[in-house]
Amino acid sequence: MVLETDPQKVSAVKDWRRPKNVHELRNFLGLCTYYRRFVKGFSSIARPLHRLTENKQKFLWTEECEEAFNSLKAALTSSPILFYPDPEKQFILDTDASHESVGAVLS
Repeated sequence: MVLETDPQKVSAVKDWRRPKNVHELRNFLGLCTYYRRFVKGFSSIARPLHRLTENKQKFLWTEECEEAFNSLKAALTSSPILFYPDPEKQFILDTDASHESVGAVLS
């Protein structure tokens, strides 16, 4: 049995528009950083994007940034991303809530 991504479920990441400012970039990096353990070489790939979030750094989107952005989107939306759980290993339940919504991730 082959596990693949569900196109509807990964479309939010695949269709993520290129950030136009530091705030939008931090939103994208927040999502990516949450799943960094599933992306081999995450810190190297994301380095150009993290540099843009440094204090007093002018927000100048380069080809290197574009490549990093597209690489991270591909890594988060390509198979294999996740796999069936091993009942012999520990599970982690992450939850978050606001006044508007509730969310949870079982890892």
